[in-house]
Amino acid sequence: MASNGVNDKSLIVSFGEMLIDFVPTVSGVSLAEAPGFVKAPGGAPANVAIAVARLGGKTAFVGKLGDDEFGNMLAGILKENGVIATGINFDTGARTALAFVTLRADGEREFMFYRNPSADMLLRPEELNLELIRSAKVFHYGSISLIVEPCRSAHLQAMRVAKDAGALLSYDPNLRLPLWPSEEEAREQILSIWDEADVIKVSDNELEFLTGSDKIDDETALSLWRPNFKLLLVTLGEKGCNYYTKNFHGSVEAFHVDTVDTTGAGDAFVGALLCKIVDDQSVLEDEPRLREILRFANACGAITTTKKGAIPALPTPAAVLKLVNEGK
Repeated sequence: MASNGVNDKSLIVSFGEMLIDFVPTVSGVSLAEAPGFVKAPGGAPANVAIAVARLGGKTAFVGKLGDDEFGNMLAGILKENGVIATGINFDTGARTALAFVTLRADGEREFMFYRNPSADMLLRPEELNLELIRSAKVFHYGSISLIVEPCRSAHLQAMRVAKDAGALLSYDPNLRLPLWPSEEEAREQILSIWDEADVIKVSDNELEFLTGSDKIDDETALSLWRPNFKLLLVTLGEKGCNYYTKNFHGSVEAFHVDTVDTTGAGDAFVGALLCKIVDDQSVLEDEPRLREILRFANACGAITTTKKGAIPALPTPAAVLKLVNEGK
């Protein structure tokens, strides 16, 4: 690889699904009423990888796509955005996953998935690029890859290999209930790997789902805390985020923007955070520095909501700094 200033940075590896989101051309309608759809590349772990790359970090994606037009398109998008693609496998028998996503009038989403099975569900442990995973300084993943075998086993092995190699484990459950057999199964499997992570980010909705409480407060959040955690984050949409570490906790306000589509906002937030901590994890024990990073991450999330689709909306450092400076 030619030197572009990125090679000397530490690697963030993102594991999981990448798919095509079909977003209605008109907001605030049901799928049945939508007059047409725009295809947008998506999948939370892939969004995180591209968010990192767009912010100047070094990142790779590990997962499986269909050996079809959409799969080749998605692999191309990763490469165009500077994401290392040597961890991608292609399945000749299954299609790339599709998701139809309705944008309600308030910018929130409803999903209908086509995965029966899709290629990402068929990633096998023996297909993993272990050398790539071992070279990660941060290993990031979600929970959709836990739903079915063989992808579940591949996920667990990748996580173990990364942890054994000394990577910081970052977990965003990214709850998508329609994909799980039941709510009970979703809760059980999401929590089955809870104790392994170093950094976990949950949304306010996920906090409610996992704890069974309708209170978004410190006590509820801390019921999800584990002694080995370095950072637990609860994102609150337009209310910013709450953070919890061993020694301190607090909240950071959001930036107010004109929201069009919330898709990818959480992934932009995570990508920004990982970018800022990958080379210096000591910031997780330094509250003023951590708060600055979370302001930056909040700004990334906010900018991502101002356009339709996740990847087209993921911001550059210049756009983030402009918003951060305006907000001071």
